[in-house]
Amino acid sequence: MCLTEQPHNRCAYDDEVPKVLVVDDDPSIQRLVSLTFEMEGWQVEIAEDGVAGLKAAKDVAPDAILLDVMMPKMDGLAVAAELKADPATASIPVVLLSAKAQAGDLGAGMATGADEYITKPFDPLELLERVAALVNKR
Repeated sequence: MCLTEQPHNRCAYDDEVPKVLVVDDDPSIQRLVSLTFEMEGWQVEIAEDGVAGLKAAKDVAPDAILLDVMMPKMDGLAVAAELKADPATASIPVVLLSAKAQAGDLGAGMATGADEYITKPFDPLELLERVAALVNKR
């Protein structure tokens, strides 16, 4: 089943497998997101901290990046800002995932250039739909 159907009942990514990079230090979030995206035919790459996430973004060239905000070595806000400042990665949609839900947190997240800010807990299917919509807009 494709949640991102286009006119004529075709998935937006019928011709190539979309790739998402999940940068999160929580194994349960890694598994939840991986299963959700893989069930829809996405390729999922995992990085466990911000430094590894930055390297993976450049090495893997994903179609979208999901970033936890609170991580060791380099937080998601710093990673997002660096990704958006680098011409090689600036066009990749970045979605921040965070338990921080205050207006100031959301503002700080969006100030990095991130495309979305989604608070935890989140609905995995809604996350998939929002990421697919960002990828389809590219």
